[in-house]
Amino acid sequence: MPNKVYTCEVEVRWGDSDRLGHVNNTLFLEYAQEARVKFFRDRVFPAGVRPTAMVVRKMEIEFLKPITDESGPVTVEVSVLAVGTSSFGIRHVIRDVHGVTCGVADAVLVRFDVKTETSVPLPELERSVLSEYAITEPVR
Repeated sequence: MPNKVYTCEVEVRWGDSDRLGHVNNTLFLEYAQEARVKFFRDRVFPAGVRPTAMVVRKMEIEFLKPITDESGPVTVEVSVLAVGTSSFGIRHVIRDVHGVTCGVADAVLVRFDVKTETSVPLPELERSVLSEYAITEPVR
């Protein structure tokens, strides 16, 4: 069975762009975060995974094409790059309304204990659900 990819739409809001009609590059990060939140809300938590604290350890964004006022809504494809003991990597592919890839954002997230301020192991159920979305050959 092929691995799953979660896809959602994210609106390009009027205030996201500058006077030239281009979306500010910092908003790519926000679009990725919004898609990641939807992924957990729609796929991970309904599978029985209990929400707990998580922090972003690393984020890398490749800007491939500008997003403009007319580009939206954008589609964000969320897949998992790797699942470790307490962390996992997520890829967000951001495409404009025409299906053109505008950016790719990779993030490493870590399960976190807010009291001890240390990482904690991912529960087995969460590892299993995330693994369903793991890609073997990263596509851009």
